[in-house]
Amino acid sequence: MILTEKTVLRKILMAVTGSILILFVLAHMLGNTTFFAGPEGINAYAKHLKDLWPLLWAERIGVGAALILHVWMGITLTLENRRSKASRYAVRKYQRADIASRTMIYTGLVLLAFIIFHLLHFTLGVINPELYHITDASGRHDVYTMGAKSFQNFFIALIYIAAMIVLLTHLWHGVASFFQTMGWNADWTMALTENGGRTIAVIVSLGFISVPGTFFLLGLM
Repeated sequence: MILTEKTVLRKILMAVTGSILILFVLAHMLGNTTFFAGPEGINAYAKHLKDLWPLLWAERIGVGAALILHVWMGITLTLENRRSKASRYAVRKYQRADIASRTMIYTGLVLLAFIIFHLLHFTLGVINPELYHITDASGRHDVYTMGAKSFQNFFIALIYIAAMIVLLTHLWHGVASFFQTMGWNADWTMALTENGGRTIAVIVSLGFISVPGTFFLLGLM
């Protein structure tokens, strides 16, 4: 693909918005670990976020804008890249590109679909509405019971775990590509950023999977 000024700007926008989303995902994963502190931990955490609603909505708007831009840039760059190829080959040879980098657009779209599902589930209460309005003894939204009962459903647990495996694939390439796009990579830092990005991808994905995975296994006991 010929790198015009417009293309370079799109790549930078995609990298910057991607970094914002990665930071959000990291914070969200850490917040989810309060499930392991029991009902008091996650319910108090959720109540604390609700009490900070002006900041919470500012964050949601900011992250939402970053997500829309990231998706739009990803689709635009993918279509532009395909149009720029003058010819197709029966056999393609990929040198440094691995399956994670070649499927970024597809894993990204799958994650977008999962985000919509997740919002319908935990934020809007459209999925399993009978669990959404449960409160604990302190009158707080009982996120713990909602999560525990939801993740004991095989199909819901499967959706969350499968989506986090897709997230692993997306971050596997995405974190390192940020440094490459921003021009902050050199030959001696290439391995560092790649391995660091993959480590972050594994930690984040396993951190998310641990919650539905644990509740699903507990439901089998």
